[in-house]
Parts: sequence; structure tokens; C-alpha cells
Amino acid sequence: MLPLRDENPTRRAPVVTVLLILANVAVYFLVQPGAEDIGASTRFSLERAAIPCEVVENRPLSIGELQETFELGDDTACQGDDPVGPPLFPGKQVLLAVVTSMFLHGSLLHLGGNMLFLWIFGNNVEDRLGPVPYLLFYLGAGVVATVAHIAVQPDSTVPVVGASGAVAGVMGAYLVWYPNAPILALIFILFREIRAKWLLLFWLALQFVEPFNPNSGVAWVAHVGGFVFGVVFGLVVRAAGGGPARAPLPSYGSPYR
Repeated sequence: MLPLRDENPTRRAPVVTVLLILANVAVYFLVQPGAEDIGASTRFSLERAAIPCEVVENRPLSIGELQETFELGDDTACQGDDPVGPPLFPGKQVLLAVVTSMFLHGSLLHLGGNMLFLWIFGNNVEDRLGPVPYLLFYLGAGVVATVAHIAVQPDSTVPVVGASGAVAGVMGAYLVWYPNAPILALIFILFREIRAKWLLLFWLALQFVEPFNPNSGVAWVAHVGGFVFGVVFGLVVRAAGGGPARAPLPSYGSPYR
């Protein structure tokens, strides 16, 4: 089920959403090494992306830990307070990497999917919050998503990349605020309009299938963590008054199920 657009008008241009999309695209095409150069791409991610072991230990991975990870296939090679050898990237700011990793992507498909979802759902969330609160919310959702992933895999020595957790937070808030907004989606080979709540809940359910696919490489806990954060945030904002005053939106009547 692939969303293509929503029928949910906004009052103002989604400046921050567009800038976030442009930033992610620019980093992928202009900063990250090409995916065909596996060695350079791996080094780039190791130097700039969040790695659970590094965040927990507040230190860069040692050469020994990286050798165990990439030569012996041990993705939980975190050696605690007694790592073997010096760090490969001694100047890495491991906590800052939690933010920078949100702008890194593993493939064009990874980037495209995240940016599509951000474009469809982000403009309305930005419209409701305003540019600066929306940006802070987006970054906060990304941090919470990464922390959720780290909480269940604290010994992992594998980089975590992508905007998925932050985008999931946006989707969670959208679910709370616009559950009945009509979404045009591609379902198998058919184009159908469905309510946002069914599409978003279907997406959430799919995340719980990932643990049964050991080769997926998807940080599904980060997705769920970001989404739950967005839902909770959306409920809090709604209870507090629903955000800034805005023009009335369509009520989305019964034709959409």
C-alpha cells in the first residue's frame, strides 16, 4: 500500500518540510559516497551515523570492534569499557551523530520512500504547528526513534541511518489530527482513496512483521518508537488546544473508508 497524495489543504506553504526534503536529497547525492563504492560508503556511515554501542558507551568504536563486526560478522561486538585497540575515528561526536544520521540514507529507494511519506504527511503537521515547533518536533521524533532502537540493541555495532524514525513521528501526529483525511494510495495495482487512519495503522502493523525477516535490515523499533512519540505528542497538543488558529478544513465525510 503506497500513498501518493492526500486531500488535506493547508493554510501556508510547507517551507520546513520542503527544506528537510532538499537537505536529505542533497546529502545523499552531494555528500554521501555512491552506493557502488561499498568501502567508502561504509566508512562514511561509521564516521557520521549513530551506532548504539557508541552512544551507550559515549565513545567511538575501536578498530577491534569494527574488525569483529565487518570481518567476523559479529554485529554485537561492543566490548564495553575495555575495547581492543584505538578508535578508528577518534574525533567522532557520537551523540551528535544521533542527529546527523537522520539525514543519511542507505539507498535511493530508502531515501525516496522516506521523502514521499514526509511530503504527504509533513505539510499538514507543519501547518498545524508552525515552522519552528514543527522542526523541533521532527528532530525530537528522530532522536526518540533512535533511542528506542538503542534501548533494545545497546550492544549493536551497526550504524543506524535514515529519516524513517522522524518521519514516523510525523505520521503518528497526522493520525491523531487527521484520521479521516482521504489518501490516494496504490494498493497492489489499483488506485484507491482510503482514510488516513487505515493506511497509517496498516503501516504500523507492518513494522511488527519485520522481526520475522532476519535479512530485512530495517530498524523497526525505531519506526514504532517514532510513531508512538508522534501519537503521544499529537494527543498532548490536541488536549492543550490543538495548535495555532487556522482556517477550517473539510470534515471528510462518509464516502472515504
